Amino acid sequence: MKRTLSVTWSDPAQLAERGRSMPGIEFLRAIRDRRLPAAPIAELLGFNLVEVEPGHAVFEVTPGEQHYNPIGVVHGGLAMTLLDSAMACSVQTQMPAGGGYTTLEAKTNLVRAITDYKNGRRNNPIMKGFAAQLSKQDIEDLAAWFSSQKSNLHEQRKD
Repeated sequence: MKRTLSVTWSDPAQLAERGRSMPGIEFLRAIRDRRLPAAPIAELLGFNLVEVEPGHAVFEVTPGEQHYNPIGVVHGGLAMTLLDSAMACSVQTQMPAGGGYTTLEAKTNLVRAITDYKNGRRNNPIMKGFAAQLSKQDIEDLAAWFSSQKSNLHEQRKD
């Protein structure tokens, strides 16, 4: 059975223009408080900015079928989008009016998810089969490798 999802959003150019005229934290608080519209990506994926403090931003989403991947679980890209948004907005809370930034690199690992599949706390036959092949040491090695990777998540634009 086919399903339909309708999405509407506000002009992102107008939102960006407003954002450039305000200190970052004021801009984000206006979005959180619905005095300004959410970004189109938030409308598309259905997430909301719920907390904004200096150096801190929190988003929430309730995953639905539209977020599923082909194996019937929520796509990791949804979590990564929320993480990227939270990291970026945490930086934005520190920006003066007219300041800017961009994500240079973001890395995600799902070591906890792999452990949960292996231990039966999460259930998906494909992932359970993959995770079953990994020893505890394999999972710890994966976690250590991912943790050791250096990343410059955001860079402040100075123009």
